[in-house]
Formats: sequence, structure tokens, C-alpha cells
Amino acid sequence: MALNLDAIKAKLNQLNKADDKKQNLWKPESGKTRIRIVPYVHRKDNPFLELYFHYDISKRSMLSPITFGNADPIVEFADKLKKTGDKDEWLMGRKIEPKMRTYVPVIVRGKEAEGVKFWGFGKQIYTEILSIISDPDYGDITDLMNGRDIDVEFTPAEGANFPKTSIRVKPNTQPATEDKAIAEKIMNQPEITDLFPEPTYEELEKALSDWMNPENADADAPASTPAAVASDDDEDEAPAKPAKTAKPIAGKVDDVASAFNDLFN
Repeated sequence: MALNLDAIKAKLNQLNKADDKKQNLWKPESGKTRIRIVPYVHRKDNPFLELYFHYDISKRSMLSPITFGNADPIVEFADKLKKTGDKDEWLMGRKIEPKMRTYVPVIVRGKEAEGVKFWGFGKQIYTEILSIISDPDYGDITDLMNGRDIDVEFTPAEGANFPKTSIRVKPNTQPATEDKAIAEKIMNQPEITDLFPEPTYEELEKALSDWMNPENADADAPASTPAAVASDDDEDEAPAKPAKTAKPIAGKVDDVASAFNDLFN
């Protein structure tokens, strides 16, 4: 029997995308890590990317098209369930609704040469960061030349305790980098949809059908949800600890500033 070359190519493409995702996503490791949120070059006015995922329908997480204002059959079905007047069906509708997770492009201090990675977090950390930015003593901490680094401290789960993530914004402002090569990496960051492609309406319909009729589901469906796209972890995150403000640091490198200005102005 001849090899199915199309299936082999599809599998290879799937594996390559998984490798790209692993290389371009960042999760805090145990202890403290210093990062810098940088602008998202594909949407320069806002680096916070609010993505909606289905976690309970398929054996893998699936990006919901409502992220981009497009129709989602699972959301349509959830809405119908919630309108039946039946409590159990309302709860089921709530369960299958997509959940929001926010991603931002960051560079990891000490690993800047690896380029931009995307950090995903839940509502609590998102709220803390926005609160800091809205404080006039801090302002735009993502600014490439006068922004601020963030210390992210992660405590893994132990026993019955949830893992915890806390953040602390550093007091001094400084450039994201003084190395032109790193500046070029920041400007050549991937698009978030390269890591999380939008499924088609038909793909989501099939996922919903398989979920409702598991005996008919494909046996070769992906086996697990990527660890970097965990479900919302609001309960696991501790409040941020803003530091005192300070005056900007002098001595920025001219060619780096010029490169950033060319892109963002």
C-alpha cells in the first residue's frame, strides 16, 4: 500500500508548529525571572492580546474565532443551552464557553538573544499590570526607551496549595535594549496567530460533534492541551507589588533609539 504523502506532510507541519510554539511561548520557572514587556509590532497601539480558548471541547485547546469577532458554532450552541431555562443546560453552556487568556510579547533578561516570546496569564495578573500602567507614577512600562522591567516570581504548587505568580515593577526606567541586534529581534517578532491559528467554523463544528458523540470521535485526535496554554489561573496569582518611581536613566544608544523610532513613529 502506498504511503499517504499528504498525511505525512500534515503531520510534519503539525510537529513544526508545535516546536515553534514551544520556542516562542514563555512560562515563569520556579523562583524569580526578570522580563520586559515590549510593543507588539503587528498592532503597535496595544501589546495586550486577549485570546479566547476552548479548553473543554477537544483533547487540545482551540482558539475561538470570537477572538477576532468571527462566528463560533460552539459559542452559538452554548448560547442556545443557556436560553432553554434548564439549570443543567445553562451550566453546560457556561462550561463550554471559551475562556480568555491574555498574552504579551516579552524579552527575558539574560536571554534577550532568543528574541521575543509570548507570556500568557489570567485575569488577576492582567488587572495588576493594567493598574500599574494607569498609575501616572508609572505610565507606559512597555515603552521601548523609557519603560520598566518586571520581576516575575513563580511558586510551584505544593500539596493542596495552588501555584502562585507575583509581579514587581522595577523603579528605574531604561531602554528595552542597547544592542541593535536585539532591537532587530524585537522588531521581527512572530504574529500571535502563527502560534495559535484560528480554526475554521467546520473544524469547530466537528470538535463539538465529537464532544457530543465521543464514540464517533477520530482516534488520532491530538492527545493533550499544550502546557503553555493552561486554563485561566486567576486563583493562583498573587497581587502585584509596585515599586517606587524613579527618574529615567540617561545614556541610551542612538542607533537603537533610531531603529525603534523608525518602526513605531
